[in-house]
Amino acid sequence: MQLGIKPLPEALAIARGLDLDLVEVAPNANPPVCRIMDFGKFKFDEAQRAKESRRKAVHVGIKEMKYRPKIGPGDFDTKTRQVAKFLAEGHKVKITIMFRGREVYHPEHGKRILDRIAEQMEGTAKVEAEPKLDNRNMIMVLAPDKRARQAAQSRASNQQRAERGGAEAPTGDGQANGSADAAGEPLERSGQVSEVAASAEEG
Repeated sequence: MQLGIKPLPEALAIARGLDLDLVEVAPNANPPVCRIMDFGKFKFDEAQRAKESRRKAVHVGIKEMKYRPKIGPGDFDTKTRQVAKFLAEGHKVKITIMFRGREVYHPEHGKRILDRIAEQMEGTAKVEAEPKLDNRNMIMVLAPDKRARQAAQSRASNQQRAERGGAEAPTGDGQANGSADAAGEPLERSGQVSEVAASAEEG
């Protein structure tokens, strides 16, 4: 609920009357924007959101998938699907081609396999380390390409909306002006301004 521009003492009196705090949320605005809220509850909710975010965080690492130069189509597809899964989970993947015996004299066979993998991962991954020969192995590193994946998801979403018969109207984020994260302490503890634009939490 927007209360409009109020002198600081009046805004503080309104907050105290509601047994709430007057919190500055946009100090650089003219006049500064404040919100009447339960500051303790706000800080608690903020800590809970941060805790939940940490709990859901993905621990990114480097996975490895090994191929042979003479790998069959079935094994190739199975391993490549696993590579795609690792990339979708946010991991980097080291692809290793293992040469045995005289196979090492024909590195082009290994390079051909790596090129096929990179081609199949196009749009979801990028080559972070180009194929190179390391003793009897040939190695390439793939990393998730977040921008390409987001663009592909956006194109797919747009296509689905078009197939349903038209684009959907965009919606806002549901936040009113001045409802940004409260960075400071309640104003009654600072008293640095004479006039503020105040709003109160509804409900």
